Amino acid sequence: MEKVNLNKDIFFNRELSWLSFNYRVLQEAKDKNVPLLERLKFLAIYSSNLDEFFRVRVASLRSLLALKTKTRKKLQFDPQILLDEIKQTVNKQQDEFGRIYREEILPELKKNNIYIVDDKNFPKYSKKYLQSYFSDKVFPFIHTLLLDKDKHSTFLQNKALFFAVCLIEKDQSDIKNKNVNVEYEYAIVEIPSEKLGRFITLPTNNDKNYVMFLDDVIKLFLPDIFPSHKIDSCYSIKLTRDAELYIDDEFTGNLLAKIKKGLSKRKTGVPSRFLYDNKMPKSFLKFLRETLNLKKDDLIEGGRYHNFNDFFSFPNFNLTKLEYEPLPPIVSKDFDKHNSVFDAISEKDLLLSFPYQSYGYVLKFLEEAANDPDVKSIRITLYRVASESLVIRSLLKAVENSKKVTAFVELKARFDEESNFSSGEALQNGGVNVLYSFPGLKVHSKLCVVERVEKGKTNFYTYLGTGNFNEKTARIYCDHALFTKDKQIAKDANNVFKFLLNKDDEQSFDKLLVAPFNLRSTFVQLIDSEITNSREGKKAEITIKLNSLEDRKMIKKLYEASQAGVKIRIIARGICCLIPGKKGLSENISVISIVDRFLEHARIYVFHNNGEKLMFVASADWMRRNLSRRIEVGFPILDKKVKAQLLKLIDLQWIDNTKARKIDAAQKDKYKTSRRKKKIRSQYEIYDYIKKINSV
Repeated sequence: MEKVNLNKDIFFNRELSWLSFNYRVLQEAKDKNVPLLERLKFLAIYSSNLDEFFRVRVASLRSLLALKTKTRKKLQFDPQILLDEIKQTVNKQQDEFGRIYREEILPELKKNNIYIVDDKNFPKYSKKYLQSYFSDKVFPFIHTLLLDKDKHSTFLQNKALFFAVCLIEKDQSDIKNKNVNVEYEYAIVEIPSEKLGRFITLPTNNDKNYVMFLDDVIKLFLPDIFPSHKIDSCYSIKLTRDAELYIDDEFTGNLLAKIKKGLSKRKTGVPSRFLYDNKMPKSFLKFLRETLNLKKDDLIEGGRYHNFNDFFSFPNFNLTKLEYEPLPPIVSKDFDKHNSVFDAISEKDLLLSFPYQSYGYVLKFLEEAANDPDVKSIRITLYRVASESLVIRSLLKAVENSKKVTAFVELKARFDEESNFSSGEALQNGGVNVLYSFPGLKVHSKLCVVERVEKGKTNFYTYLGTGNFNEKTARIYCDHALFTKDKQIAKDANNVFKFLLNKDDEQSFDKLLVAPFNLRSTFVQLIDSEITNSREGKKAEITIKLNSLEDRKMIKKLYEASQAGVKIRIIARGICCLIPGKKGLSENISVISIVDRFLEHARIYVFHNNGEKLMFVASADWMRRNLSRRIEVGFPILDKKVKAQLLKLIDLQWIDNTKARKIDAAQKDKYKTSRRKKKIRSQYEIYDYIKKINSV
């Protein structure tokens, strides 16, 4: 078999692969089998995802344009060419987004007696109500700013919504002589959606439900905001700013230093995307460009409304038929048959799968640890916690009960930095020993160790997971959590905390895979073992489930395994820089992606190992940052029943012929088909399976 040269460019571009993933989210909004209000939410998810993409990824790429030519050549790609491809792809997707909303969603809402009305077509009997609402609720929050292109001091807040308004003084508006030039004035009006919400439900006297954007309420009463002017025109705008450069995740060594030096003088929060109503005249847009100091590449055409992520809060009018049917969390019979979580874990290793099962068991584990007089200490890593977190409450209760509590709080959790700092401060004020981020590494592991004295002997109960200690996201994120009393796993977990406490690189791990220590090297060894087995004529297989596959060294190793005849299955929700099914390179690799009502978030790695399958569950994706510059933990699944359960879940996902997309060399995101007559929707099949094995 002819082999492809592994030194050639044999990778999907990361950014374009991510856009392909976000298109899979848009496909859910397009799917008529998805309940109507859920389709609106998928539009919101798509919009929210794209905002973050521009704030972080596009902003970083744009900043690279400022580097000297010599430094840019070392990047191995041309940022401008990539930015052009991104813009072309996004524009195409945005066109489809608008079409789905206008031609599919709005007509379906009307069929269900939900009418989104604007400042022109609202029910006239609502005018008095709207006037009162505007005067009492909206007007106190209205901020306006007259624009002057000769003074480049206008600063638009990131992600906020604004109207750009063209005004004419009333004494000029009556001029009838066409030869006299009318002098226009321009102003910015902020739309206070963060304070008031985006949607206003109008009173009704029939079975119709009317909803109005806050934008349109303000547009209706613009004359009240500018009483001495006539409103000539009004267009919505929004500016997305660079959240922060995370180039440490992408570049290292001298190149990283040069990039940082070249960007050191940049202004914080430089523009990365300026969205504007595509009906805005070119002259008006040109004026805004000059006034807001924007570049041509900043400009992205949009529609009448921006910030579609606000559709998360769209009213449902109690029309539950337009939403997903509830899937009540399934009990765990292994936990429920014991009065104490410690008794349950002492009996055997226990697995929980969220959101199919209740996160309440995790909260009970922490709550019981906080109140149990035999518990002496708790150690935990916190990456993203819920607002008003019950996890935080249990840790504070533990301190009140004289337990030693240590919490590592990661301050570099993107966009949750402020929230995590507040959580850390609350813990610290409550007596918890709080450890914070340190340079060069981000702590992304999901780990908790409880020390308990039983009959005069110290034992450790270890929790290891793929998702955050967050009871709210656990309702929609698909994750797994293992509870174990295994002594060696506890020793390894405590060694992770010793490293976090002492920054001592000499820690060793026997059962756990810990990045940046032994996680990458162990996975390489396991792949090499499959390669050897295949070359010896033995069955060789690898199954990988993760969020993102980007690390080039690991991808090359998978290519090598494919060329050796190893059969490889990959379930990748998001980024996949590996090109599957390419002759001489990856014809033994198949990749699917599943996007459905729950967010696939777990990472599972399975190696055939000559029939004695080895399985690891982890907090880490195969991205360079996760494997090399984060504290990540992968843990072995040793219990045969737990391993069989996880293998069943993976197999159900692999045969999904409803929500699985096949990732191919063309990145077409086509739904996976099969000869099966039965429609397999894995998330529902998994729910039924977990319910069955937990039935009493």
